[in-house]
Amino acid sequence: MLPSMPASASPVENPIWTGWDVLLLAILTLFSIVVFVFLVTYAAQRLVYPRMAIGDVAKYPIVAVLGELLAELLVLVGMISMVRSKGGQDFWKSIRWNWPKNWPRYLFGGLVLAFGLQGLAHLLPIPKELPIDRFFQTTSEAWVLSLFGMTVAPLLEELFFRGFLYPVLARRMGIVAAVVLTAVPFGLIHAAQLGWAWGPVLVVFLVGLTLTITRAITKSVGAGVLMHAAYNATISILIFVATDGFRHLEKLNQ
Repeated sequence: MLPSMPASASPVENPIWTGWDVLLLAILTLFSIVVFVFLVTYAAQRLVYPRMAIGDVAKYPIVAVLGELLAELLVLVGMISMVRSKGGQDFWKSIRWNWPKNWPRYLFGGLVLAFGLQGLAHLLPIPKELPIDRFFQTTSEAWVLSLFGMTVAPLLEELFFRGFLYPVLARRMGIVAAVVLTAVPFGLIHAAQLGWAWGPVLVVFLVGLTLTITRAITKSVGAGVLMHAAYNATISILIFVATDGFRHLEKLNQ
């Protein structure tokens, strides 16, 4: 489905940023999420839920998603500023966005990946209830998380992991090690949402592995974004169908 790497292709990745720059982006991401989730929670408690304890307001999934959205936008600004500070005038060229001409292939690849890994998941010990299930308690929450997962999440995750982290690791350790070491933290950042259960975390690791291999072969972050978005969209559509249009979300735990 994906093109093989030509024998003459150079394995060298030589980004204008360093591993320290990637670490700073990671710190900025974590700090921004904490700050913005707190600010959104505080604002929601003061303006919308004045009679509710702030801790209870923080449990609303929409509050968390909005806070993360604002944090991701700040991180994107930070990414662009960092690249330009290193002399990269064209941000998208610097991160090897390289939008693929045969882009439908990668959308189809994401769909196939979703069905394949869902099949594997049925063979693994997957808990019936996971922390991420709290984002699917109401129809509106399910819509918000699905839209976020099909747009902002795949874009920013691919920019960080396959755009910034992978080329730094490939330059220092080689392609094979970089592919694995990029997929590991990708799986771990989702682990808390999955209750640290090894079955679903393994599935996410395999998603990260596939996306990083795609980046290594195609030299295109854009291709990975398409596959990632299509993967998330396929999962959301399966949930949409299984719950009668997000109207019967209790079916997820049956």
